[in-house]
Parts: sequence; C-alpha cells; structure tokens
Amino acid sequence: MWRHSVNEDHGSVVVQGVDLGVTVGELRLDNPIMPASGCFGPELSELIPAHRLGAVVTKTIFSGQRAGNRAPRLTESANGMLNSVGIPSIGVHRFRREVLPRYQRIGVPVIVSIGGLRPSEYWEVAEELPPAEYAALEVNVSCPNLDTDGSQLGVDPESVARVTEGVVARTDRPVIVKLTPNVTSIAELASAAAAGGASAVTVANTVKAIAIDWSTRRPVLGHNFGGLSGAAIKPLALRLVWEAAQGTHLPVIGCGGVTRASDVVEFLLAGASAVQVGTATFTRPDTMIRILDELGPLARDLDVGRVSEFTRGLLMNE
Repeated sequence: MWRHSVNEDHGSVVVQGVDLGVTVGELRLDNPIMPASGCFGPELSELIPAHRLGAVVTKTIFSGQRAGNRAPRLTESANGMLNSVGIPSIGVHRFRREVLPRYQRIGVPVIVSIGGLRPSEYWEVAEELPPAEYAALEVNVSCPNLDTDGSQLGVDPESVARVTEGVVARTDRPVIVKLTPNVTSIAELASAAAAGGASAVTVANTVKAIAIDWSTRRPVLGHNFGGLSGAAIKPLALRLVWEAAQGTHLPVIGCGGVTRASDVVEFLLAGASAVQVGTATFTRPDTMIRILDELGPLARDLDVGRVSEFTRGLLMNE
C-alpha cells in the first residue's frame, strides 16, 4: 500500500517520504509523468487512475479538419514502432465542444497540443482556444510547412522562433515547444524557442524512418516514411535532452522510449524536468501509473528526497 500525502508548502504529492512534485516553467505538477501527444485519449481515464498523473497532453489539434495520411499508418519495429498517422484533426470548434471537457474532468493540468501547416495557422488555433480552458499549450512544430517546400517547419530555427512568438502573443498561459529530432543541432532549436518566448521545450518528437516489405519491394507504410518511437530511440532521446538542456535555460520535458521508473531518472539526470510516455502505453495502458508507483521507492532507495533533485544531475566522464 502506497502512502500518499500532500506537502502543504507547495501542494506536491509525497510518496513514502519522497516529494514527487516538479516545476516546468510556470507549471507546478504533482509529479513528472504525463502522456505524449497522440498517445492518450480521455477514454483511457476509464481504465487507469489518470487523476494521479502530473498532467495530460491532448492529441495535436489543428484549426480545421484533417483526414491524415493513407493506410497503413502503423507498423512494429524492433523495440519500437513506426507511425505515419498524419495527425488527423476534428478542428478546434469540435475539439472544444466534444473532447476538451473530457480531458478537463480528469482533474489534472491539461496541456493542449496545437499544430499548423503554416505559421499563421498556429496563431489561429491559439486565438480560438480560450486560455481559461487549458493549463499550457504545446506547439508541435514537426508539421509540414506549406509556406516553404513542405518540409518540417521545426527544422528551421527562424521559423520556430516566429511561430513561438506568435503563439506567446496570443495566450497568457505557458507555451511549450515540441522539437523535432531530425536536425543537426537540437540546442539551436531550443534557443530559437527561448527567443520566441517559450516557457519550456519538449525533446523530442519521433525520428524519421522507413520500414520496407522485402517481399513486395515497397515501403510498409502508405505514406512511405514514418516516425520511429519506443524504447529503440531512448539513447538518442537522452542525448538530445542533454544537448537541449546545455543549450538553453528553458526547462526540458523529455520524451522517447520511457517504459519504467529508471528511464525517468535517466531523463531527469540528462536535463529534463518532466517526461512524457508514449509508445509504451499502446501495449500496456497502465504504464504511466506503474512508473509512478515505482518512482517514489526508487528515489528513496537512491537517498533522494525530492525527484526534482535528479534534474541536470548527470556527471559526465572527464
């Protein structure tokens, strides 16, 4: 039986003497565990005690409706999966009416992920979402940029700064920028997000990859390329988190291959203040709760009284 109590000083949850509370910019969370965008819907709150999570992150929402990519959209890979879903969206107005209230009823901070095919669309979404309805925005800059050549908007630091600045100007809530790993310098992108006024960055999105059916000589996914996620990318994600944390003062939310509590500690040591869990929830929907149950005892075994003490605690070899 886990013992939960509330620390009256700042409202964070204490588990067996370990303070799980973390701060991500202006956000104060009871613990560092949250789902990755697109990997958790409010219907899962009927299967797991989602009210115990530090926050919930919605699927990326666009201003208008989107159908997404053609099938097949998903395929397994060694220790991971590839997806080419294409971010289908029901549009902001239906999202506010039909989906957002269900996230709000979970009772934890709601981070709304927003997307766009051009910078102005991000700004439109921010304008259409009343700040009173969410705790923070996560700006997914890994979408195709129709104002250029269709490449990811997030690979260009100037575009990242521009989009971020426009979103920040349209909300009084914290703005988190979700960065793509498909660049040579994640630190440069993190600095661009900071220049645009971001409160934090999420590092990172999926890694561009391809799966091939050798018997047909064709890509497995209908859209040819997809994004690789899961345990296979954890070492890469850890390196990106460390580089982003070294390159900016912004808090970092780590994402990529988290499956257990020790993974959380590794991401925090690399520089993260919180983590997102994605692919692992597809095979075990209770993964985040299991991690949360393991995190307090693990920290206690390591003689750590506050989980936040792990953040940026990596001791590099000389």
